Amino acid sequence: MALIVQKYGGTSVGTIEKIKNCAKRVAKTRDAGNDVVVVVSAMSGETNRLLGLAHQIAEIPNERELDVVAATGEQVTIGLLAIALSEMGYKARSFCGFQIPIRTDDAYVKARIRTIEGDTIRKALKEGYIAVVAGFQGIDDTGSITTLGRGGSDTSAVAVAAALEADVCEIYTDVDGVYTTDPNICSDARKLEKISFEEMLELASLGAKVLQIRSVEFGMKYGVRIHVRSSFNDNQGTIVTTEDEIMETAVVSGVAYSKNEAKVTIVKVPDKPGIAARIFRALSEAKIVVDVIVQNVSVTGYTDMTFTVGRSDFRKAMTITEKAASEIGAEKVVGDDRISKVSIVGMAMRSHSGVAMKVFETLAAEGINILGISTSEIKISVLIDEKYTELAVRVLHGAFGLGNPSA
Repeated sequence: MALIVQKYGGTSVGTIEKIKNCAKRVAKTRDAGNDVVVVVSAMSGETNRLLGLAHQIAEIPNERELDVVAATGEQVTIGLLAIALSEMGYKARSFCGFQIPIRTDDAYVKARIRTIEGDTIRKALKEGYIAVVAGFQGIDDTGSITTLGRGGSDTSAVAVAAALEADVCEIYTDVDGVYTTDPNICSDARKLEKISFEEMLELASLGAKVLQIRSVEFGMKYGVRIHVRSSFNDNQGTIVTTEDEIMETAVVSGVAYSKNEAKVTIVKVPDKPGIAARIFRALSEAKIVVDVIVQNVSVTGYTDMTFTVGRSDFRKAMTITEKAASEIGAEKVVGDDRISKVSIVGMAMRSHSGVAMKVFETLAAEGINILGISTSEIKISVLIDEKYTELAVRVLHGAFGLGNPSA
């Protein structure tokens, strides 16, 4: 007997018929002799509907109360799924986040999990129940309901699996695994049998939308094997696990992209200690996340500095940077919110030479100009003009032999 945590996203529970199908899948796992904990999202589109109601009342709703509203979506789903399982003859019990409890900080609408007490769920499992848990939500130290932000149900599921020391956390979604790139761009994209936590974390942070970043962080920290698979078929998906469990990896495992990028350049920044700190402190205080940072070598006492932010923060970042640039005596600030970031990721890059050269030559052959570069041990990211995104993904995917030979 194994302890299996299963997570179903909004598209998997989007209708009553789909909820019944999920119940059948859960029942099949239970019939195989396993203990089962199910974590679910709100029905597809429901969270947006609930948030829309709040915004009809207030342009900027109180975030504590916004969480109270948003959390009801998952409460409906757990009740419906528990009812469906009961109708099939199985003992099932639903749990909201505060009933477990899943304890978080008080950063409403984007709370982070602190602890999960597993005794309530363990007791239900011991009594023969299937535990159906609301994803995306928790409770803070004052007893207020909190939500974890978009994709938070993935994080809930992996965190619950870690707390219960589950054998595996199955993430059911509308795709049947992790692919070498977006199949909508490359028709020969190949499903990966296994991928390391480190690679998945990079891909998730670089634009791949299969798993939420924090869920991968939890899996890596607590050693939770994650199985990404489709809720619409029984195909084997992709196992996200430790590097030790993967016998051999390709130099590059995948190509990711993000169009949610904007570039800000400060021209002729005085090359003095503390200047960069003053610029980025102002951005940090405004809760703007900075990604790629490029600074030219100073030969005249001045330097140009470029950094990227999310496209939704572009206007705010420009305003803040223009003010900071004026204070430090920089010449001007220019920006571009029509860029994208394309990245290759692979654990084996650490022990292979010539990978960067291949990236640059491949893009140059297509006339794609590189606007910025960011690297780590297992990734190379380039900033390019947004209009070349799909072309860049396709040529890099082909250059590193990632396609399915049978496609």
